[in-house]
Amino acid sequence: MVSLNRVVMQKSSRALIKGLGPGDLDVAEVSGKWGQGFAFRSYRQFLYPAWDICAGPYEEDGRVLKFDLVLANQVWEHLDRPYAATRNVRKMLRKGGHFWVAVPFFVPFHAAPMDNSRWSARGLKNLLIEAGFAEEAIQADQWGNLGAARRNLDGGAWPPAYDPERDSLENDPEMPICAWALAQKT
Repeated sequence: MVSLNRVVMQKSSRALIKGLGPGDLDVAEVSGKWGQGFAFRSYRQFLYPAWDICAGPYEEDGRVLKFDLVLANQVWEHLDRPYAATRNVRKMLRKGGHFWVAVPFFVPFHAAPMDNSRWSARGLKNLLIEAGFAEEAIQADQWGNLGAARRNLDGGAWPPAYDPERDSLENDPEMPICAWALAQKT
């Protein structure tokens, strides 16, 4: 099943990451598996609760692990301390490295184990700036429309499956469903 909420975000984000040259990247993913779809030079998953990005950057043998790209897909809304977590990700990036983050905006509450925050594209950009990324080194976008918002709330299966016969992917900037950003450590 492809989630209606993620169709546009995934297509746009795959293009952003492919533009970085995945075969040359050492990558970490925070509590997810979205990055498994790429042919990265190296790829590691760090699953919560064994690895808590809010507590500090990931370390082994007392040394901060360094990466060219850190991925966080639909995770940041669940964090108690997303600003601290974003600063910790920045510490794990090599100079010139990137952080890609995708989050929901207008979706039902989904505690796993908690649900704390929502960001628009502008809000994500502000989060990244406050964590130390340069404003000019951040690309942020969002997508949504009223039809998708209604499908999120219609009481059916959630998240709603994308149905190309039924669902418009036309973007309405006044009705964001999800947002994503790619920030580079300069």
